[in-house]
Amino acid sequence: MRKNHLKPIAAVTGALALAATLSACGGSSAASDEKVVTVYSADGLKGENGDGWYDKVFKDFEKKTGIKVKYVEGGSGEMVQRAVREKSNTQADVLVTLPPFIQQADAKGLLAAYAPKGSDQVDGADKASDSKWTSVVNNYFGFIYNKKELKTAPGTWEELLDGKFKNKIQYSTPGVAGDGTAVLIKAMHDFGGKEPAMAYLKKLQANNVGPSASTGKLAPKVDKGELLAANGDVQMNFAQSKDMPNLGIWFPAKQGGTSTTFALPYAAGLVNKAPHTENGKKLLDFMLSEQAQKDVSAVGGGFSARKDVEATDANAIELAKLVDGVEVFEPDWSDIGTNLDGYVEAWKSATGS
Repeated sequence: MRKNHLKPIAAVTGALALAATLSACGGSSAASDEKVVTVYSADGLKGENGDGWYDKVFKDFEKKTGIKVKYVEGGSGEMVQRAVREKSNTQADVLVTLPPFIQQADAKGLLAAYAPKGSDQVDGADKASDSKWTSVVNNYFGFIYNKKELKTAPGTWEELLDGKFKNKIQYSTPGVAGDGTAVLIKAMHDFGGKEPAMAYLKKLQANNVGPSASTGKLAPKVDKGELLAANGDVQMNFAQSKDMPNLGIWFPAKQGGTSTTFALPYAAGLVNKAPHTENGKKLLDFMLSEQAQKDVSAVGGGFSARKDVEATDANAIELAKLVDGVEVFEPDWSDIGTNLDGYVEAWKSATGS
């Protein structure tokens, strides 16, 4: 393990990179000329009140290029599944998901090779070696709690088993939501393997409200006190906390252990045979532009994906303090990519979901 000092996030290993192939992109010439670009994305980067990173980036992009952004949001797995269903009639131009779903999208042939301008400044571990995808916003997995009802964060996984959390805990669905899948990844790491992790999650089910397809919908419930704790991620929850005063971020530890987290970046790729390929390329270039990357922390509450952009705004300073001292581990994304379905099935069996 290594301590986090806001170094570039290592999100994936080279084992996931597939052979580089530059895919031909289809779509009629009329569609290609249309001044629109469609984005399928995991939730978290669009603001609750139209004040998120996506909101600013899309507005600035449209103003600069005249290209209108059509936005479709859902869980990471949900967006990949939708793109798979539409493979014979592609609708999306750009796909943005959390790992391991971006690698899953690549393995399913959904992504075309394209290296956006500025991607040379993205750490090698935060992009595919064959240019199928690159991180546009770096991020960490985390949990949230209600600061009004709980004077201090729970601290450990075991504390969540206490009776006071009965029907007051919820986490998003593994295999559907990126942050929900992250619950499995972190639990397997902290508890030392699949079996002890599933044994814990089986116990936690006594307090769990039930699955949620969207992680973003959990924060308002925590802020209002309907829930006392839920899963999330640092970028999304930090941005939400500006309008949700009772939202606190924490990183569970196994009893007797250390608080841990891991990199969970928003990774973007050009969709294979996209209807508006050139517009998709322009948007990816814009997302990685220096100004857009400076806005990642200042507007979006996240971490820049570019090594050469050093944010010094108030949010960046606060974010650095938030994750300081938390141990950052690197998941075996190759294993997770291969065995994800099995891990999700084990979770369903353990929890009766």
